[in-house]
Amino acid sequence: MKRWLRQRVDAAYEQLLTREISGAPTHVAVIQDGNRRYARRNGEDETEGHRAGARTTEQVLEWCQEIGVEELTLYAFSTENFERPPEEREALFDLLREKLREFADADRVHENEVRIRAIGAVDQLPERVRDAVDYAERRTRGYDQFVLNIALAYGGRSQLLEAARGVAADVEAGSIDPAEIDVETIERRLYDDPVRDVDLIIRTGGDERTSNFLPWHANGNEAAVFFCTPYWPEFSKTDFLRGIRTYESREESWRRTRARRALALLGAVSDHDLPEARSIVARFRDSLPIAERPDEDDLETIEAGTTAAD
Repeated sequence: MKRWLRQRVDAAYEQLLTREISGAPTHVAVIQDGNRRYARRNGEDETEGHRAGARTTEQVLEWCQEIGVEELTLYAFSTENFERPPEEREALFDLLREKLREFADADRVHENEVRIRAIGAVDQLPERVRDAVDYAERRTRGYDQFVLNIALAYGGRSQLLEAARGVAADVEAGSIDPAEIDVETIERRLYDDPVRDVDLIIRTGGDERTSNFLPWHANGNEAAVFFCTPYWPEFSKTDFLRGIRTYESREESWRRTRARRALALLGAVSDHDLPEARSIVARFRDSLPIAERPDEDDLETIEAGTTAAD
């Protein structure tokens, strides 16, 4: 297909997707895979692939703000990345330092009140990267309109392990009762500041796995996952919108399931539980196919049957 025609088709598809999207996930997490493969395919070294990927990162931040996403987490450097060749690793550290400082000084970051923060074992990174992290966090600490999390020296299982050890130590010291351990107890030990539950994970590069990324916040929330084949430097707005559409489809399916379960249970719950069940049905009724949507008379019939059975 000729390039100009391809561009017109892509633009038309992007407009179509934009019209189809009616809402946005609150928190999107991205596994930026394929920088090195993109560079090798183009006959360049890995550093150029990472730089091309950094440009995509800037675009994704803008796309998130355009559609109303409130939090974006980027998997920038995993604990496994420490095993890469020293020259590639050091070049990546230099790029992280450069981009963190660049983002912290960018007008669009301050105009949109973007808070930048790092999650992960930052203390394992070189001093120049730690200094850049501190600079970016200090420069944007007062903002709350949008949160940009940079996952650095990050490993999901190691984060959970450290949190579990912390809770166990507190139990042994007598400062916490095991019966009082709840979700918030773990979350307070994972990060210094709260991280929202993940609604959508996007992974580029063709691999269909989430690579130990935010397991507490994604798996616990049953996040939608969108896998796509473009390498991260090639990731387009159309790809991004397809990911958002995947989230919306997943959300709509979840709403239908909730509505059907509530309807099924409505005829079996006690008088005490009726108001809550009815509230769930009312909330998600519009997600059902028209033929399945109960009206007020249907609900009253179901409830009357429940009362008679009691």
